[in-house]
Amino acid sequence: MVARLYTKTMPNHLTLTEMAAQIQARKLSPVELVEAHLRQIEKHNPQLNAFVILLADEARASAKNAEQSMMRGEPLGLLHGIPLTVKDSFDMQGLPTRCGSKLLPDTPAASDSWAARRFREAGAVILGKTNCPEFLMNYETDNNVIGRTNSPWDLERTPGGSSGGESAAISAFCSAGGIGSDGGGSVRVPAHFTGIAGLKPTPGRVSAAGHVPAIAHPGGLLGVAGPMARTARDVRTLFDALAGYDIADPFCVPVPIREVALDGLRIGVMEQFCDVPVQPAIRYAVRHAAEILRGLHFDVEAFRPLGIERAPNLWWFFFGHLPVQKLKALVAGHEGEAHFTGTEFLYSMMDKPEPTGQDVVDALGERDRMRYVFLKQLEQHPVILLPACGVTAFHHRERRWETDVKSIGLFEAMMPSTVFNLLGLPGMVIPFGMSPDGLPVGVQLVGAPYSEELLLDLAVKMEDARGPFPAPRGY
Repeated sequence: MVARLYTKTMPNHLTLTEMAAQIQARKLSPVELVEAHLRQIEKHNPQLNAFVILLADEARASAKNAEQSMMRGEPLGLLHGIPLTVKDSFDMQGLPTRCGSKLLPDTPAASDSWAARRFREAGAVILGKTNCPEFLMNYETDNNVIGRTNSPWDLERTPGGSSGGESAAISAFCSAGGIGSDGGGSVRVPAHFTGIAGLKPTPGRVSAAGHVPAIAHPGGLLGVAGPMARTARDVRTLFDALAGYDIADPFCVPVPIREVALDGLRIGVMEQFCDVPVQPAIRYAVRHAAEILRGLHFDVEAFRPLGIERAPNLWWFFFGHLPVQKLKALVAGHEGEAHFTGTEFLYSMMDKPEPTGQDVVDALGERDRMRYVFLKQLEQHPVILLPACGVTAFHHRERRWETDVKSIGLFEAMMPSTVFNLLGLPGMVIPFGMSPDGLPVGVQLVGAPYSEELLLDLAVKMEDARGPFPAPRGY
């Protein structure tokens, strides 16, 4: 496989950053750009099944308006004329937010989510809403609303979840980028599975207002809204458009966009989470990324975290055990309409006793103590390089995989991501290798709270040193 080069007949194969630059220079027509994306969607979405709602007519009208404003010489927004997508867990005015479930009403949203509004204000053209698993509770994207989404790298494999529709659309050049959400790796794992980039911000750095379910207490301790695109530089552009203070998000903080210095940065390397093995291709990608960083003259050394061994279990308390009673009440009497496949762990919790108030207080206290210990370690290594996931994109409904040490299950495979949802730390994933069977492998950068700019700038340097990344064959 080789990275494609842009031709006039394939403007959708430009990166988002290149699209924006050419539009700003009046060298690329938003109408031409949107039409190229719509042709790509028409050609490939029938086999990918990435879109829940396609807004073709609206996108064409928006592109025409964007082109006319260019011709009038008006100031152009950061994302002027750029075709983007929105995960179907974010409200868009006049459209239902199904969140992958027939159990949620199809009532049109009264207003845009923060993400959709910021995209529009920056001049973007929204192509449609992308697929997600029911209630966002799965690492593969499948539901009873429109069915299964497939990876452009291999249709028999998943693009991940819960932002799998986004990752598939972006990887297949049907979208330049978009917005996902991440409560347990749901931006970072799909990015890793499909060879794109994705950022899980610190809670509150990007407002999640207008997300379903609401990202508020207690779920907002884990869940965030995060941008996804084909490159780290593209994600940085989306982050610049999305970041901001919003009183509708109880976690939101007024942290301005900042310039950062990378000089003298010490980077710790974790090839796996504690003693849980990963597939050899995952370990090799982390080692390769570490060598690239050393070549960029960063101080890179092995890192072993202390005191977070129970973090994945504590994450599951907040992500699974705590909310399951609400889900149980929602599903009751409608079991035939729910999509149980792939959410076995969650549904297995329905017969467990409901946590007490004391259980919740104790878990919060343990989480805070764990977070403090890890943040003290980050004072010595402000950035940690590690896998995004223990396995590459798996076959649909597959739940166990071999490593060179032992087999691991879904819960273990996702530990490199879930721990940082629990601790509330930002994580950035970029593609950095290929497995022997031709699947992309991402690596993850993690930092202290509100260090998104540091992670993004470092990821850009790493991608520049890595060189162009392959695209899925046939797209």
